[in-house]
Amino acid sequence: MPKIIIILCLAGAGLLAACTKGPSAPDPAIGQDADLGPLQAKNLSTDLNGLSKLSATIKTVHGNFTMRFYPQQAPHTVTRILQLIQGGFYDGLRFQRVVPRFVIQTGPPQDGRPGSGQRIMAEFNDLRHVRGAVAMARPGNDPDGADNQFYIVFDTMPHLDHKFTIFAQVTDGMEVVEQIVQDDKILSAVLNFPAQN
Repeated sequence: MPKIIIILCLAGAGLLAACTKGPSAPDPAIGQDADLGPLQAKNLSTDLNGLSKLSATIKTVHGNFTMRFYPQQAPHTVTRILQLIQGGFYDGLRFQRVVPRFVIQTGPPQDGRPGSGQRIMAEFNDLRHVRGAVAMARPGNDPDGADNQFYIVFDTMPHLDHKFTIFAQVTDGMEVVEQIVQDDKILSAVLNFPAQN
C-alpha cells in the first residue's frame, strides 16, 4: 500500500509540473525588481488569516466561486494574477485538466499562445494545499516557469506543499468548483474591491 501512495503522489506532482509547454526562448520573469503597475499586492489590506479583503469572482456555467488572495506570502504572483483578471485574460479560458478528488486546472489561451508571455518567479511559502487552495501550475522542473495557469485542489495534498506557489484560497463556492468538467470555460473573472470606509 505505501508504494501505491508514493506512486500516486509522484504522479500527481508530475501531472501539475507537466501542465504547460515551456517557451522556446527565455522570457522575462516577474521578480522582486519588476515594475508591476498600479494594482499591486502590497497595496491590499488583509484579514487576520492573511487573506485579502479584495476577492475575485470566477463565473462558470455551473455558477460562481470566489477566491481571496495571499498578498504577503506570494506578492508577485498575486499582483500578476490580479492584472490578468483585471485585463480580462481569463474570460473564455477553459479548464484543461480535471482530475476528480485531486485538482482542476486552467489552460492556456485558445489562440495557441502558451500563456500570457510573462513568467512568474516561484514564491514557495508555508501555506498548505488544503481543500480550495489555489496555486500556480508550471512546466516541468522550472520553478520560475509559472505564467497564467492555476489549479485548485479538492482536498488536502501535502505532497504538493513547498513545490508550487499557493497564492489564493477559494472562500465561497467549492460546490461549484466540484461540478466543473474538462473543457468548461471561465465565462468571466472579475475583481471585487472592498468598500472604502
